[in-house]
Amino acid sequence: MDAEFIVVSGPLLGARFTLGTGEVHIGRAPTAEIRLTEPEAAWDHCLVQPRDGRYHLLDRRTGAGTYVNGMRIREHALEPHDQVSIGETVLVYREDPALIPSDSPDHMLLRACSLLFLFRAIAMSQSGSHRATLEVQLLRLIADIVPCEGGAVLLGRNEDGLRAAARERSGPVDLEEIAARVCREGVVVEPTRRMVALVLYVHGAIAGALIAWFPEIQAVNLSDHRDTLSAISTLAAAALETARDVERLQAENTMLMERLGSGESGIVGQSAAIGKLLQMIARVAPQDTSVLILGESGTGKELVARALHQQSPRSAKPFMAINCAALTETLLESELFGHEKGAFTGAVAQKRGKLEVAEGGTVFLDEIGELAQQLQAKLLRVLQQREFERVGGTRTLKLDVRLIAATNRDLSSEARRGAFREDLYHRLNVVALRVPPLRDRPDDILALSRYFLERAAARCRRRVSDIAPEAERYLMTYSWPGNVRELENAIERAVVLGQSDVLLPEDLPETILESSPLPEIPGALQSSVTQVKRQSIIAAWQESGGDHRTAAARLNIHPNSLRRLIRSLNLRDVLE
Repeated sequence: MDAEFIVVSGPLLGARFTLGTGEVHIGRAPTAEIRLTEPEAAWDHCLVQPRDGRYHLLDRRTGAGTYVNGMRIREHALEPHDQVSIGETVLVYREDPALIPSDSPDHMLLRACSLLFLFRAIAMSQSGSHRATLEVQLLRLIADIVPCEGGAVLLGRNEDGLRAAARERSGPVDLEEIAARVCREGVVVEPTRRMVALVLYVHGAIAGALIAWFPEIQAVNLSDHRDTLSAISTLAAAALETARDVERLQAENTMLMERLGSGESGIVGQSAAIGKLLQMIARVAPQDTSVLILGESGTGKELVARALHQQSPRSAKPFMAINCAALTETLLESELFGHEKGAFTGAVAQKRGKLEVAEGGTVFLDEIGELAQQLQAKLLRVLQQREFERVGGTRTLKLDVRLIAATNRDLSSEARRGAFREDLYHRLNVVALRVPPLRDRPDDILALSRYFLERAAARCRRRVSDIAPEAERYLMTYSWPGNVRELENAIERAVVLGQSDVLLPEDLPETILESSPLPEIPGALQSSVTQVKRQSIIAAWQESGGDHRTAAARLNIHPNSLRRLIRSLNLRDVLE
């Protein structure tokens, strides 16, 4: 018998396993002939056993089970194109075409399913070697249906993409010329070259081409084979649509998770400075012009960029944020423009950059002042010509994105002294929005504090409902050099370390307590409470002989809380 398993889905995608005259064990055991890696697979999951001229698949009574064509089995005599599912792995059983007794309806259905699996696997494969192996298996399967001797599957989103894919292949026909023709004509039948080519569509747009050529020694009716290949191309289009939809959903999921992680819920504040900023956002957002967001670190420049995107006609398209200071020049270039396979060491597959992924949407470049000179020149071309090339590529790609940049530097001064390209600065600085620092908007400090308190309490699963008046006064008198980001971190720290259901002054970071002396609190009640705290701490300190832990135990509080109280109540000199 001449048979094999082809992996069309799962961690072993593209692998082939020949079935010989002996038993073949499938599972996670190191001794298994087909060794699986997913946790759903048992140590000895199933067994392929040759018997009576056929291969029999036996489940080893595993909890997850072994499935053939969607049905759980205990034992099953394998038929050509059977699909064996174990966890995420799907294996297609294949025999030599000469051994297949007939083209029964069941066989045709299984072949169609196998074609769908293989086309989808090729579209989603990130590895060049896996993709080549899958394409060989796909063409073998097609050769079981029509008597072709070879072929090619080209994937690309337009004629340029198909011609680029064709240049990397070889065959008895000029694939690049055929790719160009099939894009124009849809179907190409060449009797002299015994070749049929059909274009593949996804949602009405070109997505690839299927090309097959036939042997000269055989009488071939290309019209009949064209109809059969047309049916196969319909299956291919369905598989490619699924792969594109999965790719789109994954990108959308990534963006949604990024938004959730960033805590995006609007710009908080009622001050005059924030009101003016919101008015400018509302005026600029509907336009498609570049925007430069200025402001100190931690003021919320990315939040402004997201607001511009959400209020623009591009809101339904991707929003991609890149921190230019977080990556090296080489990595940042690849992240922005993408790269071709083999462009540099480690580039094992083609990668689409953020500019390409964000097609139709918005790209936000944070810390644009950190961009290297070489990348500044490339970015200038993107802004002027609306086109770019991937790293290591020669094909020019058109681009439709809105670019928003942000910096905490004075780019005009940087441009004057030559540290930043002046032409790029003017391209970016079409509209400039300045985000005010937190010290210039004191009216927003308490609103922001309560907003961050609610978020931190929910995230830390603590019931902290309010901020004590003394703590509010500390928050209001601090200068906040780290701006909104520092305030958010301070509130989250207070929620984590605090023990009360109210945020107290001693829960705040030392920098806030030490830089802001305790303000005078009007009212006899508050003064009495503070005085009682001081007397209780002094008494416990004296009774414990100056030991922090003993004094904290007497007061029934944590030693760290005692240290914060000593600082906030200015008791250091008294207790020395």
